[in-house]
Amino acid sequence: MEDPRPKRDFVLVHGAWHGGWCWSRVARLLTAAGHRVFAPSLSGLADRAHLFGPQIGLATHVEDITRLVEFEGLDDFVLVGHSYAGSVISGVGDRLRERVSHYVYLDAVVPPDDARTWSWADVSSEQGRSERLATIAGEGRGLMLPAPPASAFGIGSEADLDFVAARLTPMPAATFLGSIELPAGGTRGLRRSYVAAVAPVYQGLRAVADRIRGEAGWHFEEIQAGHDMMIDAPQALGARLLEFAATVPRPGA
Repeated sequence: MEDPRPKRDFVLVHGAWHGGWCWSRVARLLTAAGHRVFAPSLSGLADRAHLFGPQIGLATHVEDITRLVEFEGLDDFVLVGHSYAGSVISGVGDRLRERVSHYVYLDAVVPPDDARTWSWADVSSEQGRSERLATIAGEGRGLMLPAPPASAFGIGSEADLDFVAARLTPMPAATFLGSIELPAGGTRGLRRSYVAAVAPVYQGLRAVADRIRGEAGWHFEEIQAGHDMMIDAPQALGARLLEFAATVPRPGA
């Protein structure tokens, strides 16, 4: 019997140091359920690392996804952002608004609803920001933010650790230092969900999850997986994304 649930396109946006490759397991599940899936690598990363340069910042990555949507003619689709990409999909949401049926943040950065400018650095504590700036200036030679060990992402198996470690690529420095404008408030007032990893908790974004948990206008839930949930628990994550596509909860539901 044909699945009666609506078919929606998915755009899956990876986090820092990753690439479209990290979605392969989840993408297969979504595709098998009859959905179209787009999982691009952002400019300067992974299979697009040959485009690495000082001009690539957060605004570039917002443009990457906005242009994908426009050129593919996508509408009424699910936009998913993992980790760093929470900033990316917030910038996209500021421009596309209700063209996206559901914004899904996976253990992700989320700008405050009253933010009118935003940078990746804004989510860090003062100490965390200083440490990353020092890393950019030192090991990164002023050009990049090198990838941390794969173990930082809460991955459960040795095989998956090796898989991820072999594919991480540096972030251009401007992705951390550069900012975007959010004149419409990002995804404020739109259909959006936050999925927090809790096995283990990713400490770098714990404060964001704690803020969203108690904030109106969000659907919030947890997943028994590490930060790289698309690697750590693809079946569970895929099931949640399919539910999001089917139900499209009201803001704050």
